[in-house]
Amino acid sequence: NWQRESWCVGSAWSNSPVLAPILNEHDPQKQRLRYTACPAFHSTGKCYFMWFRSLRPYRLPSRLGIDAQELERRLQSRPFTACSPAQATSLGWVPALDETASALVHAAGPYWMVRLKREEKILPATVVREQANERCSQIAKAQGRKVSRRERQAITDEVTQDLLPRAFSRSTSVRAIIADRAGWIWVDSSSAGRSEEVLNHLREALGNLPVVLPETQKAPAHVMTQWLLHQSLPESVELADEADFIDQREEGSSVKVRGVPLDSEEVLAHLSSGHQVARLALEWGNRVAAVVDKDLSFRRLKFTDAIREANDELIEDPLARADADFLILCEILEGLQTAMVKAFGGLAE
Repeated sequence: NWQRESWCVGSAWSNSPVLAPILNEHDPQKQRLRYTACPAFHSTGKCYFMWFRSLRPYRLPSRLGIDAQELERRLQSRPFTACSPAQATSLGWVPALDETASALVHAAGPYWMVRLKREEKILPATVVREQANERCSQIAKAQGRKVSRRERQAITDEVTQDLLPRAFSRSTSVRAIIADRAGWIWVDSSSAGRSEEVLNHLREALGNLPVVLPETQKAPAHVMTQWLLHQSLPESVELADEADFIDQREEGSSVKVRGVPLDSEEVLAHLSSGHQVARLALEWGNRVAAVVDKDLSFRRLKFTDAIREANDELIEDPLARADADFLILCEILEGLQTAMVKAFGGLAE
């Protein structure tokens, strides 16, 4: 047995002989496993755990030099607070595991999870423009002059401030896992902008966060193209039926392949004519399916039903269930990350 610590829910236990067959064994009959898009909530409305849907990796060149308790203390200085009536956007840290938890950092072994919440007022640009135009027309009519560009901008800002207290708000959150020992930060977002937002707020809390985008010895686009051309895949990797190709001879030209065998003559013809893989749908180790991007990010992660149901015995304790699922998620993400980096020749120095 091994123990997982959690600053959020105390200690939880899991039996490695139970998890080992789920995480390490392949389907002996090579049957296609069931992959399910991961919902945020169980059908009962209780939140068990939101499995990552995307993965944007960042490399940590060195250890952070703090533990989870110290990270918790630093994040507490920047908690989330709702937008004030005149505030357009608010960002801050919220409990990582679940809204019912209290800790901002959820730790399980060498993995720490944090969650940045963003609230923004929904103010349609057309509404602002219409009211600004109306005010500009009133000024022009009353004073018999044309409103200058600078004055129009000031009126637009004034309209925005007047409308903000009455605007609806929308909240989203982005989670990140810090694998300090392995040297990675994984952000659950396909957006580079949202990912950088999380990293910037972490950097503000820590004072310094020298993360870098990972680079491999071999270009992922070239390697994935060779996989298709020569039908030579790394161990534990299987092709799905989706790929995006870019034409190296004509900028902006691309081809999207959906529902077509990737070893078909049609696909090989594209590759032979100078196209290169930009994104490729794969299944790894009978555990997770994903679309691998040439920038080393992963989109549309789908975990097998066997993985997602591994902790069903904890159904009566949602937080313990989320804690157990979190560790499985981390182990799979680290394994997937390691396998793909190795397939692309290892990390560049």
